[in-house]
Amino acid sequence: MRAFFLPFIQDALQKAGIETDKEIQIDKPNDKKFGDFSTNIAFLLAKEARKNPRELAAQLIDLFAFPEGTVTKTEVAGPGFINFHLAPAFFMRSAQEVLAKGEAFGCTESGKGQKAIVEYVSANPTGPLTIGRGRGGVLGDCIANLLETQGYEVTREYYFNDAGRQMQILAESVRYRYLEKCGQTVEFPETHYQGDYIGEIAETLFIEHGDELTATEELTIFKESAEAVIFSSIRRTLEKISIKHDEFFNEHTLYQSREGQPSANRQVIDVLDAKGFIGNYDGATWFLTTKLGQEKDKVLIKSSGDPSYRLPDIAYHVTKFERGFDLMVNVFGADHIDEYPDVLEALKILGYDASKVKVAINQFVTTTVGGQTVKMSTRKGNADLLDDLIDDVGADATRLFFIMRSKDSHLNFDVELAKKQSKDNPVFYLQYAHARICSLVRLAEKEVGFDEAAATGESLPLLDSKPEIDLASALLDFPDVIQSCLRLLEPQKMVEYLHTVAERYHKFYQECPILKADENIRTARLELSLTVRQVLRNGFRILGISAPESM
Repeated sequence: MRAFFLPFIQDALQKAGIETDKEIQIDKPNDKKFGDFSTNIAFLLAKEARKNPRELAAQLIDLFAFPEGTVTKTEVAGPGFINFHLAPAFFMRSAQEVLAKGEAFGCTESGKGQKAIVEYVSANPTGPLTIGRGRGGVLGDCIANLLETQGYEVTREYYFNDAGRQMQILAESVRYRYLEKCGQTVEFPETHYQGDYIGEIAETLFIEHGDELTATEELTIFKESAEAVIFSSIRRTLEKISIKHDEFFNEHTLYQSREGQPSANRQVIDVLDAKGFIGNYDGATWFLTTKLGQEKDKVLIKSSGDPSYRLPDIAYHVTKFERGFDLMVNVFGADHIDEYPDVLEALKILGYDASKVKVAINQFVTTTVGGQTVKMSTRKGNADLLDDLIDDVGADATRLFFIMRSKDSHLNFDVELAKKQSKDNPVFYLQYAHARICSLVRLAEKEVGFDEAAATGESLPLLDSKPEIDLASALLDFPDVIQSCLRLLEPQKMVEYLHTVAERYHKFYQECPILKADENIRTARLELSLTVRQVLRNGFRILGISAPESM
């Protein structure tokens, strides 16, 4: 709806002789007495126009040329806001677009011809997926869905951390358990992975090889066996909540030379060194971030010779630029909050446009069962596992609960609430609205011969009551909500919006008789119900939850 006003405001500014490249802001007032929409353009341009805001606002109002039957009143409010009051029939005529576009309602081609990559999950293959990783997975999947609605060619990528110290610890953990299976007494380090899955992998190796591996301290077979089993488990878990990836990028490739050239990691070091941002002291190789105003330099290669996380992460992002992506979205856990700014700074020094990289940080997750918080520790083997949560509450509840709070907020996942079949459960509340409409349509087809396939929305302008107008107004916000979600990388906004739509539909359903109304009004209210169902479906598709037709 905001887009409706833009050309008329721009036309009025041109008539007033005002040129500007400032963004025209159009908002919805919290109180309807201030109109359906409002703009502060008079504040933004008063100085350029050499007028006070109220004077400029009044001038612009005289220059607006809205079509008949759209805007009923335009007024100056407060110190210079311009408020717009829309005609009820305008809302209803606009709602016809929902039925006309169907699944395409809310979609644009703003990203057409552009390649986007969304990297998410990227959990180390050292154990089953925890609930914390699940939150980032759903967040990334929803962001990818949002980008696809805007025409981007989206690649969903998993950065496979198959190198580094944690993989050595994993291999050693399996080897220790294998030696136990072979009857040896070993002292299992507390720092190693202790979950039952380690013993299960060791058991498989024992069945396949007997005790023939006891004579070697070579860890390759233990590492590769564990990696294959665990990653297969990770993929199965993700599939249970409809998360799939197009590409899997192996970290170890960044350590290998390429066609006679140094490794990607080495090339990063060499270029940063040539630009004066590498230092060597205390036996380690440092990224001289103090030259960028930071308090301390950051280690890229430890004194042990192992890279820190920063080095391969920088090299990995270089490959994204080399692959020609126009937009790169990274979904990280809160443990990356101190690292990624250094990666962006390094990319700038290396000559890349770091503004193409967007980062979505999601905070930690705790789960509550019977009022008790479950503590997580992958190494201790008592992790709160994503697989168990999905089995307990279902895929839809798992996905929605992960994103119904801002990614910037700590999430307490209430397992008992997620299983409730009541309006208190957000996923049940949303899906019930959809199922209610499906039930209504089936009943209308049976009792009054309603033909859903013939519905065009032509009857909608007959509706003008407050519940009907409020509902139509909410539906028309859907495209703006998509834009807001993308701008903030925050699918939570979609959850909040769909809750508003469902809430207004339930109110409309209670206050406006449908099947018992006169024929023309009945048809109009059924068509309005169809527009609600379509918007719910489109939103559910972005969130990755199902749209049940009965409950």
